[in-house]
Amino acid sequence: MAVTAAGPDTEEDGSPQWRRTLYASVTVMLIMSVAFNFLSPVMPLFLPELGLENQSAVNFWAGMIAAATSFVAAFAAPLWGRLSDTHGRKVMVLRSSFAIGFCTALMGLSGAPWHLLALRALMGAFAGFTSASVVLVTSQVPERRLGFSLGLLSTGQLVGSLLGPILGGLVADISGSYRLPFFAAGAVSMVAFTVCLTMVPERFAKPGPAKAKVSMLQALRTMLGRRGMGSLVLVLMLTQFGVQAIGPMVTLYVQQMVGSRPDLATLGGFAFSVTGLAGIAAVPLLGRLSDRIGERRVILLALAGAALMQLPQAFAGGYWMFVAQRFGLGLFVGGILPAANSLIAKITPPAERGSVYGMTSSAYFVGNSMGPLTGGAVAATLGINWVFMMTAILMLANLAWVWFTVPAPRDVPHY
Repeated sequence: MAVTAAGPDTEEDGSPQWRRTLYASVTVMLIMSVAFNFLSPVMPLFLPELGLENQSAVNFWAGMIAAATSFVAAFAAPLWGRLSDTHGRKVMVLRSSFAIGFCTALMGLSGAPWHLLALRALMGAFAGFTSASVVLVTSQVPERRLGFSLGLLSTGQLVGSLLGPILGGLVADISGSYRLPFFAAGAVSMVAFTVCLTMVPERFAKPGPAKAKVSMLQALRTMLGRRGMGSLVLVLMLTQFGVQAIGPMVTLYVQQMVGSRPDLATLGGFAFSVTGLAGIAAVPLLGRLSDRIGERRVILLALAGAALMQLPQAFAGGYWMFVAQRFGLGLFVGGILPAANSLIAKITPPAERGSVYGMTSSAYFVGNSMGPLTGGAVAATLGINWVFMMTAILMLANLAWVWFTVPAPRDVPHY
């Protein structure tokens, strides 16, 4: 009997192949997260090279470009989720990783801000890598290991979010070019595509004709009819809104603190990444904790801690104090989405998880797109400090929403 950090195998765990699928998927998630976050500290610094001279314009375009992918993906995700239920989940991961790599490399050839905007929007039409990976994992692992498995998957994503901005900043600073990181990030995405193609196994049974004929509208009504699902969808949207509103502002906030230094991209990348460093240790623990005390309690704990860590960032007295506060945020914020996704999986029949995660991903992407757009607008009009205050208040509102609307586990039907 094999024993791992998840605990001993039991008969109800089924085939041990689920571990291979899980660990290979975590590896692919890590590599793709590196690629996707590679450009976080570089993008705001690249925009002046494309003709933007006013800082307010840079703030606004940084938010627009960051929002474009998720805005388009919000409309495309349900279709890809539905196709994953009929054609398999692994092929969705391959599709998304290839498209992200191709579009990212093309961004390095941009000659104007709208080129970046258009390519980010095109990326969104084929995106949904994270949700595809979540569906692949939840369709293969035993239910009693969902919290651990999704926590481990999120850890891979966090490690990538830690390494990506640092590597991107280093490539930009060492090469003296803000274009080279785009080509490097595209190449890293292709590595993830190759690893998924050769290493990730999947046991997939194509549904019968009756299942395939269910309309998307009917599937949406069925999904939202399940108790607690609508509340969890809003949790996903508000959490991503709060987190992503800050993303494009981190490097600009660091520049406001330290000035235009030669190592600005590296410092911005480290400040962006340190939340992932904290999450590497915290998220697996929160994942295992959700398997013991329930996902709802973990979501409440994580939201309370994240709000308390976010607000002081608006008043950071210096770079290292800001980094310490970002680290504290990472101890909590990374646990929200795995816990919510785990609970969604438990109240959804396995054969429908692709469609359900495709539709819940729309809410996730709405938060992803509206967050940077709103954050950029607030920063351009009121100042970057106000973005941190706005998102802290939003996290507290999200906590109240969970407290009053997400039912306790005993009141939710599990599949």
